[in-house]
Amino acid sequence: MFQNSSSEVNILPMDEHNQKLVNYVHPADWVNPQPQDCYDLVVIGAGTAGLVVAAGAAGLDIGLKVALVEKHLMGGDCLNFGCIPSKCLIRSSRIIGEIEKAKKLGIDIGDTRVDFARVMTRMRQIRADISHHDSVQRFQKLGIDVFLGSARFLGQNAVEVAGKTLAYKKAVIATGTRAFHPDIPGLKEAGFYTNETIFSLTELPPRLAIIGGGPIGCELAQAFQRLGTQVILFHNHSHLLNKEDPEAAAIIENTFLREGMQLILSCQIERVRKNERGKTIEYTSNGQGATITVDEILVAAGREPNLSGLNLEAVAVEYDTRRGVKVNDYLQTTNPKIYAAGDICMDWKFTHAADAAARIVIKNTLFSPFGFGRDKLSNLVMPWVTYTDPEIARVGMDETQAKARGLTTNTIKIPLSIVDRAIADGETDGFLKIIHKQGSDQILGATIVAAHAGEMILKLPPLWLPKSDWVNSLLLFIPTPPKRKRLKRPPMPIVELS
Repeated sequence: MFQNSSSEVNILPMDEHNQKLVNYVHPADWVNPQPQDCYDLVVIGAGTAGLVVAAGAAGLDIGLKVALVEKHLMGGDCLNFGCIPSKCLIRSSRIIGEIEKAKKLGIDIGDTRVDFARVMTRMRQIRADISHHDSVQRFQKLGIDVFLGSARFLGQNAVEVAGKTLAYKKAVIATGTRAFHPDIPGLKEAGFYTNETIFSLTELPPRLAIIGGGPIGCELAQAFQRLGTQVILFHNHSHLLNKEDPEAAAIIENTFLREGMQLILSCQIERVRKNERGKTIEYTSNGQGATITVDEILVAAGREPNLSGLNLEAVAVEYDTRRGVKVNDYLQTTNPKIYAAGDICMDWKFTHAADAAARIVIKNTLFSPFGFGRDKLSNLVMPWVTYTDPEIARVGMDETQAKARGLTTNTIKIPLSIVDRAIADGETDGFLKIIHKQGSDQILGATIVAAHAGEMILKLPPLWLPKSDWVNSLLLFIPTPPKRKRLKRPPMPIVELS
């Protein structure tokens, strides 16, 4: 018996590429299977964490019965509204950045023209071409029962999806997060975009206000500014990227200003009014009131967990409406038979973090009898990257966090302005900074600001190496001209101790 419970989904513009995407990640003709008597694992949410848990469990080839539930789009934010579309947009915008740098390198390219419609078409085509990896058809072939519809816990050991009851031995909540909508008078009436809708644009807005100077806001702000929009970036803190190293954030701020972006910091948006000139934003900044009119608004003011309709109270799973599902270090909820992974329960809201958490959940739900041999989330060392230009890559603590924990630290800082390779490439805005415990070789964290910081952070020496080893390893990956002897120790002034 089968039931067609899948409502039709449209992603604007509904061209051939988005139609291909939908056919893979939420096909209109999909029919949910007849549930099996009892599943070993029911996974709710088919973003990165849910897909990895489901595929990993089914791929063990030990006869496990696995069900995967998704109410919207397979692939979650990463495929549909996050990593893939944003990196496509950023890639196009970086060409403009390179063209601007070309003049200093002796290359006169002449006038350039951005065809924004083609930029977005390219993004939609790439997203659609990738989407088969996350498709319902692929996961069905893996032996997983895929259900499209909203999941609701019925009580102990059962979930309802589109009128069908799925009994389970264990369940995993991986429903992710969505864009937070700030309660600003007039914002809803004026209309605004989030990361879930901004990639539907086919025409470049002349003036774009972005609310939120975190990673998403900063990445998209620079991309749109370079593609030809006048961007006004609002942030309620005194500097952008306030969770990053202040020196790193300062470099990004200066880059944005140099590229013509308008920054409004330490601000509070009071109201938005739509009129014949556009959308007028009333705000205060440093105690002074002002207004500015734009054509469109993008809200990037944080995330909130997808909890609606899950009926977690029925299974005694505790949660917080801003932070998500509460879990212990083993990613187990307050119900011992239910686990969670990904953005729904973690501060690290990154695709690779969701992937790593999913692997922990597989181990702890299926291969840790009576709780023995379980893996811990706290054992992970998690790097991350903000894809501005230059990039900011980070792992571990910064100086402020170390101080807050009562740790006394030393800092090794290498500015790129004294690195030969960076000078030759014309990419001297940035640095490498390593924080280690005073009197010890224990590394607490590192920050890199560079054009390719995301690749460089992966080459950091293992955190458990003795100091003498990691200092020598460090010399191997600082950008240097290719003919230099790679193990030759550089002159001492490049190392600043504080």
